[in-house]
Amino acid sequence: MSTYEDRLKALREELSRRRLDGFVVPLTDEHMSEYVGAYAQRLAWLTGFQGSAGSAVVLPAEAAIFVDGRYTLQVREQVDGQHWSYQSVPQTSTAQWLEDHAPDGGRIGYDPWLHTRSWVVAARKALATKGAELVAVDTNPVDAVWPDKPAPSAARLVVQPDELTGKSSAAKRADVADWLTTKRADSAVLSALDSIAWAFNIRGKDVDRTPVALAYAIVHADATADLYVAPDKIDESVAQHLGNGVRLHDRKDFEPALRSLAGKTVAVDPERAVAAIFEALEAGGAALIEERDPVVLPKAIKNDTEIRGHKAAQARDGAALSRFLHWLSVEAPGGGLDELSASDRLQAFRAEGGLLKDLSFDTISGAGPNGAVVHYRASEETNRRLEPNSLYLVDSGGQYQDGTTDVTRTVAIGTPTAEMRDRYTRVLKGHIAVARAVFPKGTRGGQLDILARQYLWAVGLDYAHGTGHGVGAYLSVHEGPQRIATFGGGDEPLQPGMILSNEPGYYKTGEYGIRIENLILTIEAEIDGAEKDMLCFETLTFAPYDRALIDVALLDAGEIAWVDAYHARVRAIIAPQIGGEAATWLARATAPLLESEPAQA
Repeated sequence: MSTYEDRLKALREELSRRRLDGFVVPLTDEHMSEYVGAYAQRLAWLTGFQGSAGSAVVLPAEAAIFVDGRYTLQVREQVDGQHWSYQSVPQTSTAQWLEDHAPDGGRIGYDPWLHTRSWVVAARKALATKGAELVAVDTNPVDAVWPDKPAPSAARLVVQPDELTGKSSAAKRADVADWLTTKRADSAVLSALDSIAWAFNIRGKDVDRTPVALAYAIVHADATADLYVAPDKIDESVAQHLGNGVRLHDRKDFEPALRSLAGKTVAVDPERAVAAIFEALEAGGAALIEERDPVVLPKAIKNDTEIRGHKAAQARDGAALSRFLHWLSVEAPGGGLDELSASDRLQAFRAEGGLLKDLSFDTISGAGPNGAVVHYRASEETNRRLEPNSLYLVDSGGQYQDGTTDVTRTVAIGTPTAEMRDRYTRVLKGHIAVARAVFPKGTRGGQLDILARQYLWAVGLDYAHGTGHGVGAYLSVHEGPQRIATFGGGDEPLQPGMILSNEPGYYKTGEYGIRIENLILTIEAEIDGAEKDMLCFETLTFAPYDRALIDVALLDAGEIAWVDAYHARVRAIIAPQIGGEAATWLARATAPLLESEPAQA
C-alpha cells in the first residue's frame, strides 16, 4: 500500500495533468452527509484522518487540513504535520485559506457534487482577490489516483413498517405536497439520505452506522414522487411498499431528470443540496426557490409512535450499558482490560438481545489521555490499558429498529484524584442544569448552552464542542436542525417532540477526558399559573453515573435530589432487566448520594 506521502504526490501529479493549481477535498458525499460510505472516504484515504468532519486543500507546494475543536488532538496524531498544516474551524475556512495561499491567477479545482452552492460562491469570491479561478471538475481527481477505491454499497433497501414510523409514506408525501402548494412550487428535491429514508419509510445499509440508502428523490405537488436508486437495490417487497405513487428510476438518471424540469418551480435546500443540483436545474430551465428540505423539521419532531419506540430502545440499551458497567467494575481492577476489549464487550452486551441492527457510531473508548481526544477511535496502534487510578470515557450507542441511542459515561478506574472529582462534578452540574431547564416556547438551543458551561467557566475551564445534537428515529445519530450550541448551529427553536443529547464535558490534554451524556426529549412544561407556554426536557437515557467521581460537597440540595431521583428511575427501569449480581451492583451504584459508599471500578 502506498504511503500518505505517495498519495499526496500522486494527487499533485494528477492535478498538474489537468492544469489545476489546487484541489479541495471535503469529507462528505453527493448528499452532504456527515457519515459517508467507504467509496466517499477521500479525505481519510488521502491524509489518514479518521474523524467524521473535515476538509483539505492541496496546492503544488503546500497542503492544509481543516478540522473543528473536536479533532484538534486527533488530527495531529493521524495526519503528518510535515506535509499538512493544521487549520482550525471556524477560526478559518477553506475559502479564507485559499484567499491567502492560492497562487495568483491559479486554477483551483472542486467537485460540484461535494460542495454547497454557498461554498462555491464564497470560494470564488475569495479567489477573485488573487485573480484566481475556481474550476468545477467533471470527475474527481482523488478517484483517479485511488487504485483500490471501494464501490458504492450494493445492499438492498428494507421497509421500515408503519407500526414503527407512526405515519405512512403516502401521508408524508401528502404533507410535502401541501407544503409545496403553500410555496407555489411544483416539486421539491430531496437529496439528504436520512430525509429520503424517513419520507419513504425505507432504510438501507449503504453507510456504516447509519441505516440509509444511496438515493435521490423528487416529490411533486400531486403527492407522487420519483425515486432514483440503483435498480438492484429494490426487491418486490420494497416496490409494493412504495406503491404506484412512487416512480422508480436508476440513480444515474437523477441529473438528466433535473435538466428536464423546464418551466417548473422547484424547491431546493441550499444547505443540503450540492452545487451540481442547482446547476443542473438552472441549465434545464427550472425556476428555483431556496427553501429548507420540507422533511427536515417533521423528521426532527418525533410523533407518539416514534417516541414510544425510542423509549423502548433506550430501556433496552440502558440495560446493556449497565451490564457493561457492572462487568467493568469486576474486571477493570485486575488490570487486564484495554480500550478495544472493553468496547468489544460493550457491543456484545448490546447484541445479546438479538435486536441490535448496528452501532449508531464507532464507540469512543478512551482510557486516560485518550479520553481527552473528543472523537477518539481506538485502534491497534493507539490501544491503551485501563490503568489504576485513571479515568475511562466510553461514548457509544446502538441502532435498533425502534430507536437510535447515544450515551456517554466516564468511570473512575481505582481512586480518582481530587481534581478529577472536581471536574467531573462541574460537568455533572452543567448536565443537570440542562436536564432541569424550563424555558419559553421559541427558545433556541443556543440560548441554553451556557447552562451546561457555567460551572466550568466559573473556574476558567470550557470544552470545544456543542452541548447537544438532535438524534433520529432509527436514522442518523446526529440529526438537525436542533442543537444546543453557541457555534455551528443552535438557532433552531426547540419544539415538543425534538430529541437532543445533553453532553457537556471537560478534557485535560495528555491526562484524561470527562463527558456525561443522556438523550432528552423536549416536552411541554406544566406550570400552575404560567402566563406563557413553556417547555422542558424529559430524560430518556437510563444508566448510573459514577458516584466515586461525584464530589457531593459541590452539589446543592436540588442537584442531589435530581441525581437521587434519576438513579431511582434507573433502578426501576433497568434492575428488572438484568437481575443477579449486576442488579446487586446497580443497587449500590444508584444508592442515594448521602448514603452508603459508592461502588468503584
